[in-house]
Amino acid sequence: MSVNKKEKIIVIDFGGQYNQLVARRVRENNVYCEIYSYKTPLEDIKNMSPKGIILTGGPASCYEENAASCDTGLFEMGVPVLGLCYGAQLMMHLLGGKVEHAPVREYGHIDLTVDTSSPVFADVSENTVCFMSHNDYISKAAPGFHTIAHTENCPFAAIANDEKKLYGFQYHPEVLHTTEGSVMLKNFVYNVCGCSGDWKMDSFVQESIEEIRKKVGDGKVLCALSGGVDSSVAAVLLSKAVGKQLTCVFVDHGLLRKDEGDQVEGIFGPDGSYDLNFIRVNAASRYYEKLKDVTEPERKRKIIGEEFIRVFEEEAKKIGRVDYLVQGTIYPDVVESGLGGESAVIKSHHNVGGLPEHVDFKEIIEPLKYLFKDEVRKVGLELGIPDHLVFRQPFPGPGLGVRIIGEVNEEKVRIVQDADAIYRSEVEKAAEEYAVKKLSYEGAEIWGGHLHNSRAAIIRHNYPDWMPDQYFAALTNMRSVGVMGDERTYDYAVCLRAVKTVDFMTAEAAQIPWEVLQKVMNRVINEVSGVNRVMFDLTSKPPGTIELE
Repeated sequence: MSVNKKEKIIVIDFGGQYNQLVARRVRENNVYCEIYSYKTPLEDIKNMSPKGIILTGGPASCYEENAASCDTGLFEMGVPVLGLCYGAQLMMHLLGGKVEHAPVREYGHIDLTVDTSSPVFADVSENTVCFMSHNDYISKAAPGFHTIAHTENCPFAAIANDEKKLYGFQYHPEVLHTTEGSVMLKNFVYNVCGCSGDWKMDSFVQESIEEIRKKVGDGKVLCALSGGVDSSVAAVLLSKAVGKQLTCVFVDHGLLRKDEGDQVEGIFGPDGSYDLNFIRVNAASRYYEKLKDVTEPERKRKIIGEEFIRVFEEEAKKIGRVDYLVQGTIYPDVVESGLGGESAVIKSHHNVGGLPEHVDFKEIIEPLKYLFKDEVRKVGLELGIPDHLVFRQPFPGPGLGVRIIGEVNEEKVRIVQDADAIYRSEVEKAAEEYAVKKLSYEGAEIWGGHLHNSRAAIIRHNYPDWMPDQYFAALTNMRSVGVMGDERTYDYAVCLRAVKTVDFMTAEAAQIPWEVLQKVMNRVINEVSGVNRVMFDLTSKPPGTIELE
């Protein structure tokens, strides 16, 4: 979908780890936002006609030689600019202030005193808490700027030039640790930039359908349907636009969760709820052969991605003319693959980073490529897709290929499928039991307050605080000695992963109750052959990623 006519905030990325999070926070306020590299020419930025610009954090010191920088003309466009951490320091450095190594490094939760008369601090407490992460600090404000917030060790924690609508925060308002950071960003977007908030999923759906119809005309469309949230929403969106011109091909690469292939066919196949042309391709043996002896994660992703396209090319030839290929690419895929901002490539994605050079289609349509995951779910609900599919567990495009450390083969897939099914079943069961007890205890008014929701939606709304946003079992490449019965074993270790996250760009390990983990461990050891050890991954993101590879 084209978003050029939407009011837009631009995030200029200087390599900070929270670039996507900044954009996500802006979009929470119904204002469209995109990420661009600091190398983007000034004229290109002007041509986008942004309502405001946000400069992200970055890992360098702005005064160092060859440090990431920007054209000072950015500050003369007449467009409001907000610098965050490195972005604030760079603004001061370029406009005549002074940035130097801080005598006292500030990191973590810091008490912040703000000037509540500033438009960026409207409805913010005078004494609040922010999240700092810097070795440098602003020691002198540039001409025309004054301080609007300070901490014990940072006299210019926030600075402002109200006349030119230039602002800078030394801290990170985008992270949840800054307790009123979302209010501060909303103030910038509305009070300073004057946005009206025209980025809404109901209008996105209708406009997307109209644009797709216009683009496709009488062409034939082939959709890459995995059964995950992204591809499912893309498929239904396309079906609303072009109907029987759409053929959905579901490639079962043998790397799906247990019984998932049959579940996808049940939803989208001939007996399902959608009027789609549906083809299932069982390609597991083909993928296993390609992945034999391959251990490097990026190589596995590339193989799975390329084979994915090859299968589609073959299916396209079988069904005749195909003009467009549809994929469920979403915005984090684009950014994390190094195609959006300036941050380092974290991993390639099979639908953006693994494409071969020659693809036998006129054009690739990616109707969700501007959306974050929660926005995709909102689109799904707007399209009338059932809750249980819209809120399905996130699943990587390469599937279990990146949840199996080292070489992938049929036996390892069987192990991780069985262990994962047990894990998800026990977590869901415990969470549902908690919710039902809570609802029963608190009385009928709880149920009555959700008259327009399904029973499942009500239960999900009342899950315990520990309920993970994503959880799965992965198979390590470690084998160790164990004892089962009176016999020695030498089997694999399964790793359980569970995280709490708002946006999937940062995450913390979920605190699943010990008794639930114990039950999972006991079942996996006893029911899954080839496993004699179960471990729980406590790593946050960063420094880790949510997936193991």
